[in-house]
Amino acid sequence: MDAFRIVGGHPLRGSVRISGSKNAALPILFSSLLGGSFTLGRVPCLRDVKTTLLLLEQLGIKNSGCHPAKASEEREDRWSESIALHEGDTSAFEAPYDLVRTMRASVLCLGPLLARRRRARVSLPGGCLIGARPIDMHLKAFERMGARITIHHGYIDAETDGLEGCEISLPYPTVTGTENILMAAVLAKGTTTIVNAAEEPEVTDLARFLVARGAKISGEGSSTIRIEGVDRLDSTDYTVMFDRIEAGTFLVGAALLGQGVRIEGVEHAPIASILDLLSAMGAEHESTPSSITLEAIRRPRGTSLRTLPYPGFPTDMQAQILPLMAIAEGPSSVVETVFENRFTHVMEMNRMGANIEIHGSQATVRGGSRLEGAAVMASDLRASAGLVLAGLIAEGETEVRRVYHIDRGYEAIEKKLEALGARIKRVQEDQP
Repeated sequence: MDAFRIVGGHPLRGSVRISGSKNAALPILFSSLLGGSFTLGRVPCLRDVKTTLLLLEQLGIKNSGCHPAKASEEREDRWSESIALHEGDTSAFEAPYDLVRTMRASVLCLGPLLARRRRARVSLPGGCLIGARPIDMHLKAFERMGARITIHHGYIDAETDGLEGCEISLPYPTVTGTENILMAAVLAKGTTTIVNAAEEPEVTDLARFLVARGAKISGEGSSTIRIEGVDRLDSTDYTVMFDRIEAGTFLVGAALLGQGVRIEGVEHAPIASILDLLSAMGAEHESTPSSITLEAIRRPRGTSLRTLPYPGFPTDMQAQILPLMAIAEGPSSVVETVFENRFTHVMEMNRMGANIEIHGSQATVRGGSRLEGAAVMASDLRASAGLVLAGLIAEGETEVRRVYHIDRGYEAIEKKLEALGARIKRVQEDQP
C-alpha cells in the first residue's frame, strides 16, 4: 500500500497548474448515459474518474482517449485529458457493487439511466466514511417524476414508463441530488423545477455543459433551476472547470510555506470564500483573471469558520485549513454543518503536536503549536490532504499512510508539490 514520506520545513516556490475538477467531471461523464456523443477536455487522471469510465463501459458507453478496461492501471504519462464518449449498447442498466462500492458519486448513473433507458439497477454507493449522505432525496424526487423504486439486497431497482416533469422541493441543497434530478429532467416530458437546488459551481458546470448539448435549462447557479425536457441531446466539445478544492489546498500550502507560489488555471469567484478566510488569517495575494499568487503568512491569526453549502466555506476544505490554524497565534474554531463525521483526521494531527479538541460538530484549535513529524493514517480524501499539509510544516519526517484516498481526488499531488520544492515521495508503507 502506498504512503507519502515528507520531510517538513522546505519552502514552496514557483507555479502549479490546477487540474480539472473531479466533482464537475464525474456528473458530466455520467451524463453520457443520456445518449449521443461529446468530447470532454481537462479530464483529471484520478482513481474515481477511472472507476467511472469502467462503470460506463459496462453500461455500453464507448470512449476514445483512454482504455477503460485498463483504466485502473492507466499511467499518468499515458492519460489523455480529452476523452470522446458515445453511446453504444443501450441494453445494460445495472451498476454493480464491485465498482459502485468505491465511489459514492456512482449513484449519478441512476437519473440518466431512468431518463434514457427507463430502467436502472444500482448498488447502494460506497466511498469515504464521512457521514451517512443518504440518497433518499434522489429517490423521492424520481418517484415524483414517475419512477417505481424498490430496494432489495443492497440494490436500488427503479423503472418508469417515462419520466414527467414536476416541481421538486429539496429539504437540503444536496449537490449529487440536484445533479441527478437535473440529468433526469433533461429528457423528461414537460417542465421540472428544482427548488432549494445546490448552487455549487460544479452543478453550474454540468448545467452549462447540458445547455451546450441542446438542453433547455435556466436558473443554474441559483437556488431554483428550471428544466424543460427535450427529445435528445446534440454533440459538443466542452472543457471541465478547474478543481476549486485542489486550488484551495495549494493556496493553504502557499500560506504555510510559500515564497511566491502562483496558482494557475483558476478563477477568483469559485474560491472566494477560501481566499476570504486566508485573508482573515493574514494572507495577501495578487490575482489575474486566471491565476493567484500568494506568500506565506508570517504571523497567521486565529479565526473561526462554519462550513456551509456554496457560496459558504466548503466542507471539503475543512481538513486542509486545520494545520494553518494549529500554528496560528490565538485560538480558532471550526463548526462542521455539512457532514456529521468529518473530524477523523484531528486525532492524527494531534499526534503531530496540534492542540485540537472536538465537541460534537465543533473543533476548537488552541493555536501556537509546533508540529512534529509522525506516522499518520489517512481516513478519507480530504483528511489525506490535510495531513500532507501538516507534514509539509512539521519538523522531521512524516509518513502519511493509505494515500489511495488522496488518489481519488488529487492528480499527482506529490509531483506537483515536489515541483514547488517540497520534500515528498511516494513509497510503500513497509519500505525502509
